[in-house]
Amino acid sequence: MTPKTVSSPVNLDKLKEFDSCTISNAIERLNVRLRNEGFLSGVARCRFPKLPPMVGYAATARIRTASPPMSHRCYYDRMDWWNYVASLPEPRVMVLQDADHNAGLGAFVGEIHAAIGGALNCVGCVTNGAVRDLPAVEAMGFQMYASHTSVSHAYAHIADFGEPVEIDSLKISSGDLLHGDRHGIVNIPLSIATAIPLQASKIRQEEHELVEFCRSSRFTLQELAERIQKMNLSCDLPWRGAK
Repeated sequence: MTPKTVSSPVNLDKLKEFDSCTISNAIERLNVRLRNEGFLSGVARCRFPKLPPMVGYAATARIRTASPPMSHRCYYDRMDWWNYVASLPEPRVMVLQDADHNAGLGAFVGEIHAAIGGALNCVGCVTNGAVRDLPAVEAMGFQMYASHTSVSHAYAHIADFGEPVEIDSLKISSGDLLHGDRHGIVNIPLSIATAIPLQASKIRQEEHELVEFCRSSRFTLQELAERIQKMNLSCDLPWRGAK
């Protein structure tokens, strides 16, 4: 699977200046997709809410933990997987769909996998399965999103990698740009990635001014309506992709 590319370089440090809610608002403002798409919430929960925002390009794989693999002796004994991860743009986010019916019986990512990933400039992982070794992994600054924890690897292994996966109804492809913090994960369309920081800055300033107005003695419903109209916050904007 050839990773996606973007025509202009994306300033990832700028994207990390904003929380995921503001990033999501900026994508809505740019109006390039339906508002009920492109984000992850619920199943894969942020394990380390005190860590700063995570931004990176998706390295996708499907894993299984309930049954033994056909080959390979160790859950991290896959140099083809690590070579694939290293081939993607940096930084990277491991996105692991547990394809078992009982997803997360065992944990694929723990201290060792996080250490190897960190050496390959992976900043975190996202999975609908389980993770483990939380104190050690958090100390590395390696973010993890998972449905739960498990004390055991069980038979955790990679089934395939590099193809699109689905985590809690969010479809993620190799090379997708992901932004995550304590609120959840947002998939940033590469076509607008370079425009996000400016839009996010505008939204943050507008929201700050609106909050200050609401806290002030000048607050009136009439002026509130005028300010909301000026901010163009209506949910009735037509989607640019609509036919």
